[in-house]
Amino acid sequence: MTVDTRAFRDALGCFPTGIAIMTTVNEANGPVGVTVNSFTSVSLRPPMILFCLDHGSRSLVDFRRCRNFVVNFLSESQRDLSNRFASKAEKPFEGVDFERSERGLPLFPGSLAYLECRVEALHPGGDHDIILGEVIGFKNPGNARPLLFYRGGYRLLDTEATA
Repeated sequence: MTVDTRAFRDALGCFPTGIAIMTTVNEANGPVGVTVNSFTSVSLRPPMILFCLDHGSRSLVDFRRCRNFVVNFLSESQRDLSNRFASKAEKPFEGVDFERSERGLPLFPGSLAYLECRVEALHPGGDHDIILGEVIGFKNPGNARPLLFYRGGYRLLDTEATA
């Protein structure tokens, strides 16, 4: 079966997602990060998540080598960060305010929550790697509103959840 990749991408865009920046460190302990929206929870016991990383990503090698990483769930005030870490910028951390976790991993102040993970497995998935992580720590620092992505663009949450 031949698939029109643009039409397929448009169909996938009908599913709204949150946005996260995955961070880790390279072999020299320098910060590494990439914007993703291909994230999902996998298991509560043990707590596990996964995300997918494009083979063309500038940080693929570092994520393939890392033992730990952080999921930074972005708030609507962090659109510029999302764009910066989605770009091909050589030094996306240059001039960006970030903190280090107890394990030395980059955290972005103002994020909705952080999940610190240990790499459990890497699997091939077409033109992406699937990275499975066991959550070894997390923090939910505030009540900011999420940054969302839908049909190829950023969206803002305009209503509160109802029961």
